[in-house]
Amino acid sequence: MTEHRVERLGIEGDGLAAGVRIPFSLPGEVWSGEPDADGRLADGVLVTPSDVRVKARCRHFGSCGGCSLQHAGDGFLAEWKADVVRRALGAHGLETEIRPALSSPPASRRRAVFTGVRTRKTATTGFHARRSDTVVAVPDCQVLRPEIMEALPVLDGLTRMAATRTRAVRMSVLLSPVGLDVSVEDARELDVDLRARLGTFAGGPVARLVWNGEPVWQERAPFQEFGAARVVPPPGGFLQATAEGEAALVEAVLDIAWDARRVVDLFAGCGTFSLPLAARAEVHAVEGLKASIRALDAGWRGATGLKRVTTEVRDLFRRPLLEAELDGFDVAVVDPPRAGAQAQVERIAASKLGRVAMVSCDPVSFARDAKILVVAGFEIRWVQPVDQFIWTGHVEMVAEFVR
Repeated sequence: MTEHRVERLGIEGDGLAAGVRIPFSLPGEVWSGEPDADGRLADGVLVTPSDVRVKARCRHFGSCGGCSLQHAGDGFLAEWKADVVRRALGAHGLETEIRPALSSPPASRRRAVFTGVRTRKTATTGFHARRSDTVVAVPDCQVLRPEIMEALPVLDGLTRMAATRTRAVRMSVLLSPVGLDVSVEDARELDVDLRARLGTFAGGPVARLVWNGEPVWQERAPFQEFGAARVVPPPGGFLQATAEGEAALVEAVLDIAWDARRVVDLFAGCGTFSLPLAARAEVHAVEGLKASIRALDAGWRGATGLKRVTTEVRDLFRRPLLEAELDGFDVAVVDPPRAGAQAQVERIAASKLGRVAMVSCDPVSFARDAKILVVAGFEIRWVQPVDQFIWTGHVEMVAEFVR
């Protein structure tokens, strides 16, 4: 059998060994086996293990596709995720201080997207197996908050009503202080009988139930706390994956904007950063989704002690804020989706703005956008990696740019 020495981990967490991808491997390890036509060693044998290899905490590891790095020690993962950011910047010739990664603890994930499938006799709500359409149940998941785990039988009951034997359903679950906010998609059409049956779930752990985009009932408003404000996100709305990760991101942004009097928050969502910032500064929040902006505005109006927050619905990919619109602000907060914010960053680079807090969930697009700012005369003061998706290759970051 051919032996392969793992040189490093790829961005998704698979080991890379001279053109061969080896899942569940670590740098320095030696594996034996023959790769498939795609260059992947799916059934290799570990010959020489790494010193940082540990026993996986979860019995579902390897079958569930949610985690890919439970075999790596926590210290190694924190260093590796910081290095992922460092290498992404280095590909553009950029260097700066990369702070130690801040990791969320196990059993802290408050947001999950499940897949529900059913047969004639059973219903399963779980995650896809690795590289498969098969759905596996995860009754001992070590990632999700206990409140979500305790509600899995309820979610199975919803799957039984929502799915058919030929079509799976998608179930977005957000944990709020008053219960679960559940949005079911690709489900059976509602009729009078199904509405009545869904009513039996009222009074349980589900605070709000939305079915194919239509609210079915709301026992309690599933709010989230952003600084001094309480915000009820739109159904299926975005929320940072863990409370600990959100706190780390917000603290870093507040540190960057500590003395700002006017802040523009671009890709503002429901106010994760806008509303904590409003304790100190006036904020103009810009977001492409009208429902998110409405939730942000309602949260601000219901809070006390906050400075003025104005809002604007705007597609920042197609119509970024221009230089004249940006010049009156002290700091810009930019928190785009994975694709990054190239068009908007180009306008910031051409403006008179002197400070930027860049939040990103993708090192590659972050480094590309960072290069645009550096070429325009900005300095990257530091980058703070934040690991909300433990045991995966995913990493988020906040960086301070000063002109």
